[in-house]
Amino acid sequence: MPTLSRLRDRWFAPPSFYKKALAVAVPIMLQNAVTNFVNLLDNIMIGQVGTMEMSGVSIANQLLFIFNISIFGCVNAAGIFSAQYCGRNDADGVRNCFRLKLLLGLAASLTALCIFTLKAEALISLYLNPELNDPSQIAYTLDCSKQYLGVMLWGLAPFAFSQCIASTMRDDGDTVYPMRASFAAVAINFVFNWLLIFGHFGFPKLGITGAALATVLSRFAELFYLTFLALKLRQEKRYFHGVFRHFSIPGSLAAKVAVKGTPLVVNELLWSLGIAGISQCYSTRGLDAVAACNIYSTVNNLFLIVCIGMGSAIGIIVGQLLGAGKTQEAVETDRRLIVFAVLLSAATGLIMILSAPLFPKMYNTTETVRSTAASLLRIAGLMMPVSTVCNATYFTLRCGGKTLITFLSDSVFTCLISWTLALVLSRFTALPVVMIVFFVSAADLIKAGFGLLLVEKGVWINNLVARI
Repeated sequence: MPTLSRLRDRWFAPPSFYKKALAVAVPIMLQNAVTNFVNLLDNIMIGQVGTMEMSGVSIANQLLFIFNISIFGCVNAAGIFSAQYCGRNDADGVRNCFRLKLLLGLAASLTALCIFTLKAEALISLYLNPELNDPSQIAYTLDCSKQYLGVMLWGLAPFAFSQCIASTMRDDGDTVYPMRASFAAVAINFVFNWLLIFGHFGFPKLGITGAALATVLSRFAELFYLTFLALKLRQEKRYFHGVFRHFSIPGSLAAKVAVKGTPLVVNELLWSLGIAGISQCYSTRGLDAVAACNIYSTVNNLFLIVCIGMGSAIGIIVGQLLGAGKTQEAVETDRRLIVFAVLLSAATGLIMILSAPLFPKMYNTTETVRSTAASLLRIAGLMMPVSTVCNATYFTLRCGGKTLITFLSDSVFTCLISWTLALVLSRFTALPVVMIVFFVSAADLIKAGFGLLLVEKGVWINNLVARI
């Protein structure tokens, strides 16, 4: 019994602990739940237009995914410092981190705009296999994807700046305001999707162009709302006060962010490229595989809210404890949060497996696409606890500034192991897309074990702001 008692104290905590953790995690979960649920509904609406249209939009979103993840890398590079500054109640430090986020977001937006403007057709064509589909289908899907991407470019900068404001609020432990902004944005996106895709209430029937316009409108709305909140709350949240007055960033902070943050930015960029490359491998099985993977990805994102929410909570809560110098409490808190996250995700994965056949039935597509998508969702449900361990250990290592280790365990692993495995299986075997996805997903068991080993060894325990 004493042994069981010690194990219980090591892995579990009193109810008050979980109440505090959920106070941070639940708003993030709700934000992601609403966002991804509306994305699912949007995806279904686009699917009503046609399978090729849905595939074209899916390919464009796969390219935009690289930009979105790069923005997260940019804001998180400075965010690992601003979370610890918040733990130290240093408003000047947080303000300087926010300024740095804005500059990085602007640079990333301009770079993406140039790449997508000049190389859109070449990038989209990587996902189209002329050997398995009719040339007219390939040409039409390419045109749909270019059309959608061209409109979405207008939303790059608003998305980047919104993430700068929202992430800074989250670093301070305030997840409610970003959640409200996201709710407003997804509501606008959903309503205008319905109006512009199908042409209701006198609006033009624009199909996938309408879907892109709705998303861009929602991006601007989210930015305006967050900017309004930052201005309104600048006395309470002092780090938003005087951001553009004497705009400057201390060289010591910029240097430390460059050292600790560059591996993180490069990591996010390479990881997103690896994921896009893996998706391209799946697309070699034809447009039906592209459509099935689109359904699988959209629904999977809805169920990943627990994984994402708990990972973000770990980064915020443990990061603040490290910044406050509470090392032992940070270690205990992190261990208990990881256990809690895995238990929640196991329950979520079971629900996902049981409900896998239901979601594809909502799409106006072929039975082959529906059956393939359902099988892919069962795989995702089975691997949900593994994905959560990978995510939780990633945030633990990152909040302690171990960005080089996260770079090796995350993006290097994705590119060298997962992408290579997908490439070999798609090019040199006749395996169907379901089996390829299964083997690629199972490779994450290695990453999860490596992450747990590093967390247990305590290599992440580091106060980054003690001497800045």
